[in-house]
Amino acid sequence: MTTSPREPRGFALYVGISEADAHAAGISLQQLVTDLKKTVDDHVPGTETHAAIALAPEGAGGRHLDIVRMALHDPIALGKLGKSAPTPESEVVIDISRKRVLIDGEQAALTYKEFALLQFLVLREGQTVNREVIIDALWAEGDEDAPEARTIDVHVRRLRSKLGRYEDIVRTVRGVGYRFDRHADVTINYGVAQSPDMI
Repeated sequence: MTTSPREPRGFALYVGISEADAHAAGISLQQLVTDLKKTVDDHVPGTETHAAIALAPEGAGGRHLDIVRMALHDPIALGKLGKSAPTPESEVVIDISRKRVLIDGEQAALTYKEFALLQFLVLREGQTVNREVIIDALWAEGDEDAPEARTIDVHVRRLRSKLGRYEDIVRTVRGVGYRFDRHADVTINYGVAQSPDMI
């Protein structure tokens, strides 16, 4: 079997920098993106360009560049982490950027709080999270509807019921708390924002 010859058609440049770091250097991310796009156009007028800002939850940690590559579904970065880019064959898509869960192509009817609970566990994949930690993170102090450690189970049961046959991606660790365990047919779509020069 012969393969057709290939030719370069463009390139991707991943830049790991936070808005705070850009401001400390005296520039905004929006201006930086605009300047880079102009540089390309100055060298090769009429070149089509596209830029995207990678979003991550506050306090998520990690190197900026790694977050960018993972959020933009760079195959090499995802491969190193044992993750895969979203595919049409995925049965469950947990879309962090759009705050929704798709099961077999249909959007699950999760409430805001149910999605927040799932997202909290997803972003700590493989870690067992204590009930009290979940409550402190998702409910403000003094909230009338804030559950107690023993009643957080009710919220988890409601979430699981809406995940249907995939309910066991949220596991109970007896006497400790909960953990998100990904199946092979579960894809997580991390956040990507529109290019700031188009806002």
